[in-house]
Amino acid sequence: MDKHQILELLHQVKDGTAAPEEALLKLKLSPFEDLGYAKIDHHRGIRQGVPEVIYGQGKTPEQILGIVKAMSDRGAENILITRMSGDAAEFVQESIALDYHPIPKIGIVGRCKEVTAQGKIVVATGGTSDLAVAEEAALTAEVLGNEVERLYDVGVAGLHRLLANLDVLMQAKVVIAVAGMEGALASVVGGLVDCPVIAVPTSIGYGASFGGVSALLSMLNSCASGVSVVNIDNGFGAGYLASMINHIGGAV
Repeated sequence: MDKHQILELLHQVKDGTAAPEEALLKLKLSPFEDLGYAKIDHHRGIRQGVPEVIYGQGKTPEQILGIVKAMSDRGAENILITRMSGDAAEFVQESIALDYHPIPKIGIVGRCKEVTAQGKIVVATGGTSDLAVAEEAALTAEVLGNEVERLYDVGVAGLHRLLANLDVLMQAKVVIAVAGMEGALASVVGGLVDCPVIAVPTSIGYGASFGGVSALLSMLNSCASGVSVVNIDNGFGAGYLASMINHIGGAV
């Protein structure tokens, strides 16, 4: 139950189409649901405006399906499942409609494609190898009601590729810069745009990249103002934060 459903329930009590006792029972049931292996936070949408997101890695297909069904039964839309394996997706698709994206390993149930923010989020990558993390960020932002534009493979090894898209960058309300290796893309973008830049270091790179630690440290030490950094390969966190920034100031 989200805040809109609660408001509707209160209006029903007010106009007499729902009994106060019925409304009380629904509110009692809604804070969380204990499935034994998971306690689903049904009030997440009320507090944060977004339903609980399911982290698929480490969960069995049966557990993922159980959580999705419980959320769907309570009217949740745009249920996002991150780090979901192909096997888990096939299992869930046998019982419920699932929109699965294999590259970022994201599943979406009950997708509503309504855009609720006025600004645009641009997701840029240093290279094609960063695509999985970038798509995790882009799809997360889209599911949360944002218009997203992708600029892939525009890293500093060929700076002209990035500069050729300055018009796209300048129109963004938030830019997500996804890069591995030395992670220089975030600093370059940060020096070009007048909006917040969310830097995402990826684990892409040779031995001395230390699984993304080199890119992480480069991004943390960026001399460009307005650059913030999320954890290594955390496309979801970047997409979620970008959505929050993009929704500041009101929805469409």
